[in-house]
Amino acid sequence: MAGFQSVLHELDALGAKVVAASVDPIEKAREVAAELSFPHAYGVTRETGTLLGSWWEEKRNFIQPSEFILDENGKVLASSYSAGPLGRIEGPDVVKLVKLYESRKAEQKKA
Repeated sequence: MAGFQSVLHELDALGAKVVAASVDPIEKAREVAAELSFPHAYGVTRETGTLLGSWWEEKRNFIQPSEFILDENGKVLASSYSAGPLGRIEGPDVVKLVKLYESRKAEQKKA
């Protein structure tokens, strides 16, 4: 999440918002969120993970990262589902992707 914090000013300038959620109980979530300036929810359940289509790790009983980029109407533009520590979306990549989507929207308006 530190990677998103490091580019938060760029995302804000693009009108993009970051929201995080975890399986952590509130005490741990507060500890993590203390270093962040974007919302961080806690207590994600297996049921929520199933609704998202996420991979739940049985052995350690938690959800693997499930990341989404939504447009202003809530439509999923991009998603990433991990089954382990690899394959997570990085903050700088989101900045590039949002800029790409914005440039495409601008081009469509011109056409």
